[in-house]
This record gives sequence, structure tokens and C-alpha cells, in this order.
Amino acid sequence: MSNYIIRRMLLIIPTLFLISIVVFVIIRVMPGGIVDTLVQEAAMRGGSLDRQALERSLGLDAPVYIQYGRWIRDLLLHGSLGDSLNAGLPVTEIILSRMWVTAELGFLAIAASLLLGLPIGAYSAFRQDTVGDYIARSFAIIFLAVPTFWLATMIILYSSIWWGWLPPLEVIPFTDDPLGNLKQFILPSLLTGMFMSGVCMRMTRTMMLEVLRQDYIRTAYAKGLSGGPVLIRHAMKNAFIPVITIIGMELPMLVGGSVVVEQLFTLPGMGRLLLEALVDKDYTLVSGINLVIAVVIVFANLLVDISYAYLDPRVRYR
Repeated sequence: MSNYIIRRMLLIIPTLFLISIVVFVIIRVMPGGIVDTLVQEAAMRGGSLDRQALERSLGLDAPVYIQYGRWIRDLLLHGSLGDSLNAGLPVTEIILSRMWVTAELGFLAIAASLLLGLPIGAYSAFRQDTVGDYIARSFAIIFLAVPTFWLATMIILYSSIWWGWLPPLEVIPFTDDPLGNLKQFILPSLLTGMFMSGVCMRMTRTMMLEVLRQDYIRTAYAKGLSGGPVLIRHAMKNAFIPVITIIGMELPMLVGGSVVVEQLFTLPGMGRLLLEALVDKDYTLVSGINLVIAVVIVFANLLVDISYAYLDPRVRYR
């Protein structure tokens, strides 16, 4: 196992290197730029800015490959992601101030999807072709089909019309008011994890139907075990392995969903920060956010692969 982890860790280095190059280059070759934006804003206020001097002060006068070399040098030698071109603050400081919001939203979304998807999917398989099975499958299809942004918009719109409720403008820290924090995050987390819960329901049902037909399940029933212990101790553990894979694959979509949900519910997380940075053409901030997201996704998939060995004794890493 240790050799496998070392090999995967070594493979992560070129993966993150390639991701950083792609993100760094793409954001800089997009039409327009922060220099154009700042010059236009100055002109609208009746002033003027020297484009060349502005590019030089922001470090944008050099070719892209030189800019990347400077950025990766500061990252490797000093652990710095640079300064925001718009705010002038260190990118690391800005990301750390927003990261906990997205981390809590993502954790609650994954927890909600598992708490909904696993038991409903298992029940649907255990009660195959019954009324409960049809209802559970219908909910799974609805969760997969309904767009998150549309449902969130409708909830906010009609809640404001019927009950006068709107999302709070400021986030409540968990350390200040745990109950108030959970109340604020429960609806956004359910909406963020809705699609994943639908996938989890369908996958759990499919795998449970396959597992329940295995010989060791019939042997367990033949020994006199009831449905509950067989379902929980024998079937769920083996059916959970593909679900873990799906969770790892859905993490990028979870990040994408957080951009929409954070914007609609005015949560100051990394998704909203990324959207603001893209609008402002803040190159260093966009590059830093994407690199942090890539690191989280890569290590999360590593944890998923490692968990296989603990869930399935047949899996051995060398």
C-alpha cells in the first residue's frame, strides 16, 4: 500500500503541473483583459491611464511563458500564489478567507447526498418492483433531471413572494452560532448535492440488485439471518464501492454547482470568488483558485482509490 501511495503522489506532481499551465495560459489568451478594464474605468471617470505603465506595474508586459515562470517560481520557493491584480492582496490570503464556506457547503452536500441516496437506493432494491421502488426511482430521476440553478431560483423567488424570505446577505460563522450556521447552509447544501444524491440512488439500487443475487447472500439467508443484517453487514459494504467511485467523479461537478448556489444564496465561497475573478479578469486569482481546486480533487480521488482496499479485501495495491 505504501509503495502505491508513493507512486500516486509522484504522479500527482506532473498532473498539477499540466493543470497549472493550461489554466494559466487559457485565462491570459481570452479576449479582453484586466488592463482594458482598468483603462476603460479610468476613462469613464474622466481620467486616463498609461497602458504600458499599467502592464509593467502588474507584471503583464512580459511574454506568457515568462509570467508563468515567475508565478511557478514564487509558488515553489515561497509558497506564494501571487497578489490579486484587482484587490492587491495575496491570493493565498483571499482563498483562505473564502475556502471554509465552500468546504462546509461541499461537506454538507456530500453528507446529504449519501444520507438520501444510500438508504433510498437500498430500500428500492430490497423492495424491487413495489410501489416504494417506483416512488424512489421517480425521485432519483427528478433529482437528475431538474437543473439546480432553476430550482434554487424558483425557491428563492416564491419564498420571497409568499413568506418574504430572502437569503441572508452575510454568512453566519459556525463558531459564533452553530445552529444559525446550519440553518443557513442546509438549503444550499441540499440543492448542491441534489444531482449527486440522484446518481447515488440509481447506482446503489443497481449494485444492490446485483449483490442480492450473489451466492453468499443466499447462504446468509439459508443460515437464518434476517433481512436487516444481511442488507447492512453483507450487501451494503460490497455495493458501496461503485458509489465511492461516483463520489470521486462527481467532485468537479460539485465545485461547478457551488458557483451557482453560492451566487444565488450570497455565500462568500470559492465558487463565487472564482466567478468574480473571471469577470474582473484577475489572472493570478483565477489561476490560484483553479490550482487549489485541482489539488483538492486530485487528493480526493487518491483517497477514493485507497478506500477500495478497506472496503473490498480482494483489492491489493503493490
